[in-house]
Amino acid sequence: MDLDPRLTALRALGGFFALRTTPPPAPDGEPAPLLPTLAQAYSAAPTGAPGDPLALRVGKVARALRAPEPRVAASVTQQGLAARLWSVALGCAVLYGAQPDLAPGLLRWDPDGSAPDDLWLTEVRARPGDARTLAATVLHGHLEPLAAALRARHRVAPGLLRGNAASALAGAARQLDGWARANGRPDAAARSRALTAELLAHPLLAGTVTPAGTAFRRRSCCLYYRVPGGGVCGDCCFPRPPRPFLRGPSG
Repeated sequence: MDLDPRLTALRALGGFFALRTTPPPAPDGEPAPLLPTLAQAYSAAPTGAPGDPLALRVGKVARALRAPEPRVAASVTQQGLAARLWSVALGCAVLYGAQPDLAPGLLRWDPDGSAPDDLWLTEVRARPGDARTLAATVLHGHLEPLAAALRARHRVAPGLLRGNAASALAGAARQLDGWARANGRPDAAARSRALTAELLAHPLLAGTVTPAGTAFRRRSCCLYYRVPGGGVCGDCCFPRPPRPFLRGPSG
């Protein structure tokens, strides 16, 4: 199946899957501000200056969650973007048999937007929908440079970020599987499971999660339990939030 210019099939799957392919509406008829590309966000110098889109996003997340440490907000920021990117790529691969070119230079991002992250694909051109291409697109094209950019700013463990990437992929697959079953699409459910299993075996994700029935349990923690009232996520390695501990200066 060919990709349609607006990727309309994704809309039924929910907000993490839907992708804007036209410019965002301008407020009050004014020209819309030119949003940064994700390539610019990944390559921005870690200065925390006003023009740094990644610093803007982490700061916004930190304020919204009242995060006690910058690295908690950095982790949540990374997982949110990972969930958006996996959802779009996997959703297209399952429903269209192809994925759009999601190169960081083609995706514009509103770092001051609400969740899920507001992305705008400036050009729709088809690429293969196999697991190898999905890994090249999302893991190597986005999540590796995103992790490097965040680790240059914050003390975030690489294993934590890899766990976030796997958790985001598993979450997208669960959503797809639920939609496929509810809409009588066993073919889509089977394709989603097959692609997800192949992706989770990729060297960058292998060993980050363990099967738990029809779901997965990760082997690391995203730190969300440190957010006031946060608790643990459904796939967390901890069955309950760890006991409080004394915190030193955060980085």
